[in-house]
Amino acid sequence: MGEDPIEQKRIARAVPTFAEFIEGQYLPFIGTYKKSWETDRSLLKNHLLPRFGNRYMDEITRIDIVKMHSDRRASGAAPGSANRLLILMRYCYNLAIRWEVPGIKANPCAGVPLLEVNNKKERYLSQEEAKRLYDAVCESQNPMLRYVVPLLILSGARKREVLDAKWEDFDLERRIWRIPTTKAGKPRHVPLADGALHLLSTTPRTDGCPWAFANPDTGKPYVSIYCAWHTARTKAGLADVRMHDLRHSFASLLINNGRTLYEVQHILGHTQAKTTARYAHLSQDTLLAAANTATVAINLPLGLPRLEGAQPHA
Repeated sequence: MGEDPIEQKRIARAVPTFAEFIEGQYLPFIGTYKKSWETDRSLLKNHLLPRFGNRYMDEITRIDIVKMHSDRRASGAAPGSANRLLILMRYCYNLAIRWEVPGIKANPCAGVPLLEVNNKKERYLSQEEAKRLYDAVCESQNPMLRYVVPLLILSGARKREVLDAKWEDFDLERRIWRIPTTKAGKPRHVPLADGALHLLSTTPRTDGCPWAFANPDTGKPYVSIYCAWHTARTKAGLADVRMHDLRHSFASLLINNGRTLYEVQHILGHTQAKTTARYAHLSQDTLLAAANTATVAINLPLGLPRLEGAQPHA
């Protein structure tokens, strides 16, 4: 029949179990480049290895993947959590195919759809809320919170980018902050506005400490500032505001004040414009001003007071 039984037996003996592939090939590979490799290790240890670890990789079928995905959702996990397992399994098999792992000819995750996720919270600070938050962080027992939170608002940077910043990363003369490693794994440059420059000029420095916002007790970057942040936001009456919402607020403020999505995209370091579009929440005042364009343009004799400074189009 044109088949070689001996070769088939050789390939079958060479097919690794899922656990062998993960420990011998996957984890060593992602450890060289992937910032979230610890997250992958946790998902594998807690969910995927107990389920598939002893199975040979060519024995895992699409039905197995669908059941794993649905079981995770049925256990009470959010759609995003269930999707993470599916995405991780898909990536593992794509690598196995690319590396020509014996016996792996197709990806059992192919065609298994992701669950719909709707977790895009629309929350950004008003000017009054930002003032309340600033007053609260200035009263925090954490002496660096008064510098970290304002810089997040003034730069649109991510929390970890600020906490891990070094003084050598800031070029105050050229007004540029070089972030060596970002979420995308590439360096990016953030323009330093007047407020950010003033903030950095007032941030205390410790001789011999390279970190800009180091923990005074350890001389190293904070592992977490959640407790201090939670206390401050609660005191300001903003318990629903997440730290990432400060980045969201920065982008929304720029867009509401006439900056383009293209400009905001490059400041935030997004590779795709559709990612930036999430932050394009126009304020009610901006929307009203846009809607009033029709009133001014058509100029119906409704007896309305003339809008100050408004000129109808010819």
